[in-house]
Amino acid sequence: MEPVIVIIVLVVVGYLLFNMFRSRNRRMKEAANQAQTAQATGLSVNRDMFGPDTGHHAPLESFHVVGSEARVTFDVPLDDEDDAVLNDLLLAEAVEVVRHKRHTLPIDDVREIVVFAGRDKVREVARHRLPAPGELPPPMHDLGVNFSTIAHDPFAAHFDEGDDAAVTFGTALNVPEDDLSPLIDELRIPKGLDRGLRTLGADPANLGGPEFVIALLRLFGYSIAEQAYEGSYMATKDGQSTFIATDAYKSGDYPELQENVIRRFLGEFSSSAANRGMLITDKYGPFLIHEIETNQPKVRFITRERIQKFIDSMALG
Repeated sequence: MEPVIVIIVLVVVGYLLFNMFRSRNRRMKEAANQAQTAQATGLSVNRDMFGPDTGHHAPLESFHVVGSEARVTFDVPLDDEDDAVLNDLLLAEAVEVVRHKRHTLPIDDVREIVVFAGRDKVREVARHRLPAPGELPPPMHDLGVNFSTIAHDPFAAHFDEGDDAAVTFGTALNVPEDDLSPLIDELRIPKGLDRGLRTLGADPANLGGPEFVIALLRLFGYSIAEQAYEGSYMATKDGQSTFIATDAYKSGDYPELQENVIRRFLGEFSSSAANRGMLITDKYGPFLIHEIETNQPKVRFITRERIQKFIDSMALG
């Protein structure tokens, strides 16, 4: 090969490598910035905590002052049976809503906070008489409903290497040939998690596998941002970023996770610059995922037969 051609080839290869590493560094910086932003604003009272992006707060439907009452309505699904603990959580959230709103709305004449919730049918769940008109109780140290300050993050355990806390999973031995039943019919959800999910506006009875695990991530203090790939997210917490791909089961689908979906997830994770990768599906997992998890310890698959153990590992409720 002519020396000139060799030089041109080397220049082109060098240029491609330079751009590849520059692009990867940019994505890593973006992921780190996402993590820092989530950590800095996750519980900040200066942001609009009760706007459309509620983070770890109950989603606010409406706020009105009617006479001497401050009426706070949350878009939170309720069980038919009353839940005193859930009602108390919503009352605590309502007090913070009023505290936040007092900067723009007069509440000097408010004597009582009345809390409403429900999705299909809104009902009153709690009310609190103020010690004096416009006088609110002291603010709580930890605002919002989440488990972000627990001693051990159950999600991190799924990526721990050589740690007794690491969670290991199997796969289904027999995959049904017929349509799969709703996932909720196969799950046992601890009451503590059920309350937490409802307080954040998620109805466990109507969540598929991917939606369920995403909601749990929010509950445990992760900031979730949608990514360019359809059904993919970046979860950040404590400086760690986790790329998440989802594959939701629909009636008529083959009930087992397909190899092409797995390969696509691995490629997307590789280009995401995230620290860890997780694929969530309410389909069953093939044996192939064992080999992948063994060779790539920062990749995990949460499949239908693993979701219950994933829930049990949280040891809540």
